[in-house]
Amino acid sequence: MYTLLNEMSNLLNKPFMNMANNAEAIPVIGALALGLVGALAPCQISGNISAITLYGNRALQKSVNWIEILLFTLGKIVVFSALGFILWLLGNEVKPVFIQIFPWVRKTMGPLMIIVGLFMVGVIKIRWNTLQIKITTKKRKIGSFLMGAMFALAFCPTMFVLFFVSLMPLVFSTSYGAILPAIFAIGTSFPLILFVTFIWFFGFDGTLLKRGRKIGAYIQKAAGVFMIFLGILDILTYW
Repeated sequence: MYTLLNEMSNLLNKPFMNMANNAEAIPVIGALALGLVGALAPCQISGNISAITLYGNRALQKSVNWIEILLFTLGKIVVFSALGFILWLLGNEVKPVFIQIFPWVRKTMGPLMIIVGLFMVGVIKIRWNTLQIKITTKKRKIGSFLMGAMFALAFCPTMFVLFFVSLMPLVFSTSYGAILPAIFAIGTSFPLILFVTFIWFFGFDGTLLKRGRKIGAYIQKAAGVFMIFLGILDILTYW
């Protein structure tokens, strides 16, 4: 399964990899291009599809929640920036530690997708009242940040090479290298940003709510089933 994802990833990211190689003289463009390649890495594809499913469904049900999208991206920015800072501070000695930690973090993504899918389907239910809605809204914002951070830590060999071998030399060789991991993080979030921007720009946000709650409920359950499927597929691939 991983081999198939890797082959598909290599096919999709070739134009962006060429862009990254040709943009070495412009580190910001190079970091962004490497992030775009990272978005299509085998370990990131399922995460990005699940994020698109989750936030795309919310946008179609109500409206695009830009704060949650921003917090999701911010979670990635914080993690990649922290990794870059740690590597700059401690050097290559920390790489073996990361190699041991990342596979375990990666394994948590599948169960996380399944839990989110069960919420969307309605198997796991929450009773609503005004206080709970306020608390849940805060939790969703925190959850968006944590989900972005978790997806950022979902490394595989491709992401490891992109970040540590390709990006970090740019960081070390540039006077403003400290911002490059953040640019890289934005690149990895680009599929989600592009998708919700499409929904917002063409006025599709809230479409399902306008057409009726019953249709929206069916779509949400279908999205939940898809999330569960992604989670199972992710477990079969990385466990």
